[in-house]
Amino acid sequence: MFKQYGYLNKFAKLTPINIIRYKYMVQLAKFKGTALFTGKQLLPESMVLIVSDKGVVLDIVHETAAGDDVQQVNGILCPGFINTHCHLELSHMAGVIPEGTGLPAFLTSVMEKRGQQDPAAQELAMAIAEKAMWESGIAAVGDICNGTASLRQKKESSLYYHSFIECMGFVPTFAQNRYEFSKGVLEQFRTTGLPCSIVPHAPYSVSADLFALLAATPDNTPVSIHNQESAAENMLYKDKTGDFLHFYQHFGMDTSAFQPTGTNSLPAWLPWFKHLPLILVHNTFTQESDLQFTKDNALQTYWCLCPQANLYIENCLPDIPLLRSKGCTITLGTDSLASNHQLSIWQEIQTIRKHFPGIPLEEILQWATFNGAQALGITDLYGSFEKGKRPGVILIDHIESKRII
Repeated sequence: MFKQYGYLNKFAKLTPINIIRYKYMVQLAKFKGTALFTGKQLLPESMVLIVSDKGVVLDIVHETAAGDDVQQVNGILCPGFINTHCHLELSHMAGVIPEGTGLPAFLTSVMEKRGQQDPAAQELAMAIAEKAMWESGIAAVGDICNGTASLRQKKESSLYYHSFIECMGFVPTFAQNRYEFSKGVLEQFRTTGLPCSIVPHAPYSVSADLFALLAATPDNTPVSIHNQESAAENMLYKDKTGDFLHFYQHFGMDTSAFQPTGTNSLPAWLPWFKHLPLILVHNTFTQESDLQFTKDNALQTYWCLCPQANLYIENCLPDIPLLRSKGCTITLGTDSLASNHQLSIWQEIQTIRKHFPGIPLEEILQWATFNGAQALGITDLYGSFEKGKRPGVILIDHIESKRII
């Protein structure tokens, strides 16, 4: 819209005179809420957000400079949320797995039951889940993919997706085959022009050989990985004990090649990816030593929290005060409908505020917007109300979040 009129790089201050001047070139929408969150700070209710009819941010001005036709809305105006961790392809598994099983048992159920519905039912479930995300104000999604089931949905979507093509294989002899399969999925996403990267599933499901192959993949960023979601993961790496041994036995996996490192899981795999931006997901059992190791050895790290899924599976939450005290850059995700009752970032925020009421809302909203956009590398359009961006506009009240534009 701006390019058409030659204003893309000349964002003049929108005084009332300028607003009148632009009125017949660009349809304007002006919103005034009980507060306005920019993506980085919370502004008072006297500030007005001005956007084009296409949702492009034109300005934020004081109400005395906004002119006529300001729409008064009841709630906080906020940029669209960024869901940095989702499994859209598991939407058909809503309500299938009971709560509180613990992660190894949960994974067993997912692996055994995920293919029990026909593709048409899976596609319908994904469409319904995506619609709910859109209406609740989610603008962009970091989505985990084990195949191409979500490809058609994403090609036609109004949401921005970065697809993380997940690769797994705990037995070293199968590393090359597993890698080639996932690379084939990656290429199918790339040929459609959809943003994507190939990533390890988790430390308990990826061999050292497979980690090395994934780390050497060119033009592959960012990297996402499920991290320390269960105490059993750290036990496996410390002394090769814990519930994952039963998980491997159940599926007939040969674990003889795995040697424990005597450490938590994170120091064992992170050095392979120290040169890449990392999104570490869940972090439910991450400890202070892990945070220090990451700070000393990683280029850029984002810590994605999915609190409702953590409660659903393990009935446990990450040590969020510890993450904050160490200056970690936090983002938010929803995980899947197999481990959550809804894909709503606002509900994740509500869960955090319930359990950690001392964290300012302004800070958590930044996790959900600007930080998430940084993690996915899309701050040029998403995550904040800055001139020229098109982040989406949502309205938040105490009960729900909903999309305005």
